[in-house]
Amino acid sequence: MDKITLQRIEKAHPIIREELKEQYIEINNKLPKGVRLRFSHVYRSNAEQDALFKKRPKVTNAKGGQSIHNYGLAFDIVILFDKDNNGTFESASWSQDQYWMQVVIYFKSKGYEWGGDWKSFKDAPHFEKTFGNTWKTLKDKETFLDNGINYPKL
Repeated sequence: MDKITLQRIEKAHPIIREELKEQYIEINNKLPKGVRLRFSHVYRSNAEQDALFKKRPKVTNAKGGQSIHNYGLAFDIVILFDKDNNGTFESASWSQDQYWMQVVIYFKSKGYEWGGDWKSFKDAPHFEKTFGNTWKTLKDKETFLDNGINYPKL
């Protein structure tokens, strides 16, 4: 498995952390040899979110505190390919090809909302599980500290 992704999953909200790790391993086992899923982002601090918000061309409409990533309940994906069959997985793709859509179908079946289904600002790499919350309700929740991160109590 991809060690970078497994480290990123450790920063996911504790309510989804273990299931997300299991699901990540399961979907990778379903992908063919030479194709691997990576989570490019999971938890994102408000400062990291603000920096992303200021990027051009625009990649997000969410300022710090307005993204589900800021609460550890979202992840973004990229598909990696081992084009040389040497185990390096150096080629990254954000194309919505058959492997991408396999990942989309899988995580939607596990209850995640896919940003590619959004009507206004489509975000194809993005998945989230909010447990019925919005960033506004998550922002106002009492928090607890885990792994040095304050997560909302759900």
